[in-house]
Amino acid sequence: QVQLVESGGGLVQPGVSLTLSCAASGFILEYYTIGWFRQAPGKEREGVSCISSSDGSTYYTDSVKGRFTVSRDNAKNTVYLQMRSLKPEDTAVYYCAADPSAISVFRLCPSGEFDYWGQGTQVTVSS
Repeated sequence: QVQLVESGGGLVQPGVSLTLSCAASGFILEYYTIGWFRQAPGKEREGVSCISSSDGSTYYTDSVKGRFTVSRDNAKNTVYLQMRSLKPEDTAVYYCAADPSAISVFRLCPSGEFDYWGQGTQVTVSS
């Protein structure tokens, strides 16, 4: 059974760092493009960052460039999203997703058309 489980969310103050984890089971995450998405109340889901399975290329939405870093640990079958200098506008439920497609992350990430999704983890940035 394919499963993605996010962890690491929480309530933090502006300016601090937080790292989210996405652990996969039932499939080998290394062969999938992995995406991080977020959805804030009243807003559409947004593709935050993606990492390709084929060449390791990465995509970041403009609002997180220079602050967020996506990485994968194939030995642990886990993908991470390191978030630095968090802002209140980063508050959202964060989801990880996996897709076997070879489509470029620069097309796949904005489209959000991933096959498998986790349940999400809440990140709240507030003073």
